[in-house]
Amino acid sequence: MELHAALDWRYAVRAFSPETLDQQSVESLIEATRKSASSYGLQPYRLIVIESEAVRRVLLAHSFGQQKVLECSHLVVLAAHTDIGDHTVDRYVEQVMKVRGIPYGDIAGYARHMKDALARKTSREKREWAHQQAYIALGTLLTSAALLRIDSCPMTGFDRPAYDEVLGLAELGLETSAIVALGYRSPADEHARLTKVRFDDRDMVIRM
Repeated sequence: MELHAALDWRYAVRAFSPETLDQQSVESLIEATRKSASSYGLQPYRLIVIESEAVRRVLLAHSFGQQKVLECSHLVVLAAHTDIGDHTVDRYVEQVMKVRGIPYGDIAGYARHMKDALARKTSREKREWAHQQAYIALGTLLTSAALLRIDSCPMTGFDRPAYDEVLGLAELGLETSAIVALGYRSPADEHARLTKVRFDDRDMVIRM
């Protein structure tokens, strides 16, 4: 029931209060997002946490007038890897070997399977796939924020190339997928008092 209460409480915040999130809450939320599911566990994206008001002010100019980018406590940018290939798998395999303490031979077959699966994708499909994984993390971030009673507002309405340039993402082999403003809702935000609108179970769920 705590989960449902949190999801009923959550909404896309329109106006944030000037209160700043404490660092422990932010780190807890990022840690939860880091544990998000992804295809094969490859996690082909990064999380960029922006507290700097100066950086957010520059980004505001490329955010189609969405003041939330500046007024929030922290802005999280989810950015997908642009170069996907065998090295994507190798990076993951090295982590598996380190974390689980196993030799390469124990995971060699799975590594080949992953590489073959990625090799069947075109360059464009690989990049789209990477963005899809970032969106899975976005869902984890929003749900985790609600459980921690941290307000959020996900956004895709912004100038992606401009964000990439401001943040120097091309040099890091990344491109922006989505952004999330975090903080606490303003008492003046009337949307907080509106009843949540979602389609009913019968209109959303097909059971077989």
